[in-house]
This record gives sequence, structure tokens and C-alpha cells, in this order.
Amino acid sequence: MALNMNIGSLKLTRWQLALLIGAPLAIGLGTYAVKRWSAAPDTSQSKDAGKEQAEQKRTKGRIEKQPLSIDGTAPDKELERKQKSAELGEKTSPLNEANHYKTEGNNCYRNGKYDEAISFYDKAIDKCPKEHRTDMAIFYQNRAASYEMLKKWSKVKEDCSASLEYNPRYAKAYYRRARAHEATKDMVECLDDVTATCILEMFQNNQTIMFADRVLKETGRVDAEKGMRTRESVVPSASFVNTYMRSFIADPLQSISVPEGTTPLKGFLRARSAFLSEEFGDIIAACTEEIESSEAEAQYKVEALLLRGTFHLLCGSYTESKQDFDAILANADATPTLRTYAYIKRAALFIQLDERDKGLADFEEAEQLMPDNPDIYHQRAQILLLLEQIEPALAEFGKAVRLAPNHAIALVQQCYAEYRLSYLVGDKRRLDGVMRAFDQAIERFPDCVECYSLMAQVLADQQEFPKAQQYYEKAMKLAPNNPALIVHQAIMVLQWKGDIETAVQLLNKAITVDPKCELAYETLGTVEVQRANLKKAVDLFEKALLYAKSQAELVHVYSLRNAAVAQINVTKKLGIDMSSVSDMIHSGVMPQGV
Repeated sequence: MALNMNIGSLKLTRWQLALLIGAPLAIGLGTYAVKRWSAAPDTSQSKDAGKEQAEQKRTKGRIEKQPLSIDGTAPDKELERKQKSAELGEKTSPLNEANHYKTEGNNCYRNGKYDEAISFYDKAIDKCPKEHRTDMAIFYQNRAASYEMLKKWSKVKEDCSASLEYNPRYAKAYYRRARAHEATKDMVECLDDVTATCILEMFQNNQTIMFADRVLKETGRVDAEKGMRTRESVVPSASFVNTYMRSFIADPLQSISVPEGTTPLKGFLRARSAFLSEEFGDIIAACTEEIESSEAEAQYKVEALLLRGTFHLLCGSYTESKQDFDAILANADATPTLRTYAYIKRAALFIQLDERDKGLADFEEAEQLMPDNPDIYHQRAQILLLLEQIEPALAEFGKAVRLAPNHAIALVQQCYAEYRLSYLVGDKRRLDGVMRAFDQAIERFPDCVECYSLMAQVLADQQEFPKAQQYYEKAMKLAPNNPALIVHQAIMVLQWKGDIETAVQLLNKAITVDPKCELAYETLGTVEVQRANLKKAVDLFEKALLYAKSQAELVHVYSLRNAAVAQINVTKKLGIDMSSVSDMIHSGVMPQGV
């Protein structure tokens, strides 16, 4: 779910919060406008007294619309007057001469004569006195534009860097150098430069914002791929495991009957005992003991493979998890039920790895095996909802509820999907029906935490914050140590009151309750970016990365971290007072561009 926060009059998405810290009060570039200019008609008559007929000469008056040059400037009347003076033999200053060369270069550029344009910009750079720093910056940036058209990326970077030496707050030079970095796949440098551009443009240029978003996603994707290969497995918290297990309706691992009183416990029986006592760190080793034992001793080998594969999945050990599910599916003696759940859980694994087609194909295989199993449809519905495929998700929830009408979570999630769709299409009557369905679900299942928490999220989405708070409080009475509930309350406090201090207290409480709660670290990191505590934010994002489960989560958190790191680099380079800028953001007042 995308996080949006309202700070004053600003509505910011997650990545913008991660990037936005404001901009300097004075950019120093000035603004330029396209000017219409006209040359006054110059009619002259010359007569030759020695000839019988007088000859008249005149020039036609013209009004021209001058196109904007690549540096954002247009020739003005003063420059035109000086050019005419030069034609008459009057002495011009070196700066005026340089600007004349620049104008010629601009004309060549507009006509696609990039090599000739470069030659004129060379002359402008050579002629211009170096103390005219703004002009020098423009000349270098213009020459970089010509090199860009020729795809000479090293030259583009070199000239943009020279331009920024003369004017360190020249947004156009940062932007052009960012594009050159993107072309050469130097994405870290590209992110720094596009971040600088966003800040200098006060986040007013949608083209730049879209560029920054694209770069952040790409850097996040690259880092996530590396992270998936090198990350260490982490045993999840009890809260995370319990939430996962509660999402199943008829998982055989939770309903299996085993002999009582067997001592000492070994293999699968020991693993099941560890599961029931929430000693999750012991489960994989105990399952391995069962799997590696002799056929005579191993009574629950397939069950052990399913349980071990499940916990490898929850720990983020995807290769090992897939091996266990594959072993079940290759085992001719595995029951249809165990094979079905191997397909369901391997499907979730593929989705985690962003291999969507393989995941959906496994759901199809599971459906072929056990078409009346409600977990197939419920688990597939949850994934489709995460993938923003709301109508197909709603259909799957409907199938799950028909097969398991007494499963509270499936029912209330069906209500939530119905709400999303009604809200999306703007159907008020349907929306009213959904809210009544929520009330009925809560009345029917008064002890279901998800009923209250999803109702609270729906009310908060409709900005009915006091009512939403009441439902969160009811949910917290049922599950006082549920970190996700606490995080969602913190987000609502930000949306509702803009109360950052209370939100931070709640987020820290969530981390205390569950030190492995990825969402708490991520959200708190985003808030710390907003408060201009960038180094602290980076530390929090690094924590979130330890506990992120899916590749999509890793991409997102890496993007947030990379945005914060880029912001640290850029603000240091630009010499921005981050505290004062943060105050401007909090008050909803942004400095105006100059």
C-alpha cells in the first residue's frame, strides 16, 4: 500500500518523502522568458546625382518570433544593437563577442548542425572572460547539449561538470549530466544529479520527478538483485509467523494429528512441538533430522519437507524452500493434500521472487488437484489483491468464502476487496453496501482482529479518522502486541493530525514489540527523512532491508535508502541548511523559484 503523507498543503508519496528536503533559497540562475522582438522598418533612399533615374533601396520590416535557445535565453534588443555595431566596425567587448558566438552556436544546434555548434561554443568559451561565471556555465552547458546529440557521453559529463564549476546550482547542467550517467549505466551518479535537479527545481518539474522515480526504481532493482543473492536468512518473529498461519483455512501442518506422550521427541514431532511453543529457530533442524533419517524411522518425511519448506520461505531462504517443495511434488507417495499445499506455497515463493507467471501456474496445478480446497482461492486472492488485480481477486475471495463460509479473515478480506473496487469505480450505492457488510462481519466475528483493523483502514481512507481510531483501539484490545496494527495507527496519526512526535512514539513502540518488523523500520525511516535526519533514516532503511521478505519489498526499501543517501550527498555539495529547509516543509511553505 502506497504511503501518502500530508504535510501542510503538500501531499507526498513515499519516494518523494525520501527525496524531498527542500531547496536553497536562492538558486542564482535567474529566469528567462521567450521575447518577441521586432526590428523597426529601416527604409533608406540613396540617389546618384550623375544618373538620369534615382534608385531606391529599402529593407522590409519584419516581426519575428525568436525560438527559445537551448540554454533558456533569447537574444534581446541590446545584444541585437551590439551586433549591428559590430557590423559597422565598432569595437565590441569580449563578453559580447562570446555571446555572439553562442547565438551562432544555438542557431546551428537548432538546425541539427551539432559539430558546427560545438565549434562556435568553443569560440565563446575561449573569448569569454572567466569572471563572467554565469555566461561560462551556459556556454559549457550548451556545448554539452551538442555532445549529447552526438552521444559523446564522456564529453557531455566533462562539459556539464565544467558548467557546474562556474555555477554550482545550475539545474539544467545537473539534469543533462544525469542523462549522460543514465546512458552509461552509472546509476549512482545519475541519482545524485537528478536529486540535485529535483531540489533546485523545487519539485515543480514533473519530467524531472518522473526521471528521478525511474532512476530510483532502477537502482533499487539492481541492489535488490544483489541483496537477494547475498542476504542471510532471518527467523521471523512470532507475530509474523502467526499472521501468516492465520491466513490459511485448512493447512495440514496446523491440523495434523500425531501420537501423544512420545518421548523423547525427535524429527517431525520435535519440529511440531517447537512450532506450537513458538520456538521457531528449532524447526528447520528438527525437520532435517526427520528427512535424513531412515525410511523405517521416518513416518512424517513429506510433512517434514512441507514444514521445512514453509519456514525456509518465511526465513527468506528461497532456494532451499523451493528444493523442499519440489521434492514433495516429485514424490509419488505424497498425498494430494500435501501436494496441493506444496503448490500453493511454491506459488507464493515465485511471487516473492517476482516470477508471477510461475506462481499463477502453480495455483492452477493446485486447483486441478483439489478444486474444492478454499486455501487455493484465498491465497491466490490475496496475491492478486497485492498485484492490484482487484476484480479477479474479488472473484477468488468469493470462491473461498463459498467453500469456507465461517472463515472470518476470508470474509473480511472479501469486504475489503469489494471496498477497493467500489471506491475505484466511484459507486456510492455499492460503497454503502460494503460498509454494511463490514458491520455484519464484525457482528458475526467479534473476536477477529482483521475485521477491526481492515474496517479501521477503510475509515481512515475515507478520512473518518475518529471512527477509525475506535476500531484500531478495539483491534489492539484483541492483539496488543501486533506491530502491524501499531504501524497503521502511526500512519493514520500522520494523515489525520500531522503529529510526527506521536507517530514516532508509536513506530518505536512497534519496534519494541517486534524488533523484526520491517514495516516499522521503513515507515520510521521515511518520517526521519521528513525531519531531515537523513543518516538516521539510512540506518533505519538498512534495518528494514534485513527483514524485507519479497524482492518487491527489497526494491522499494533500497529505493528509499538510495534516495536518502543521494540527498545526503547533494545537500552537502550544495551547502543546504537542512534544518531550516525542514522547517519550511513542516510549515507547508516552500521557497519560490527565482
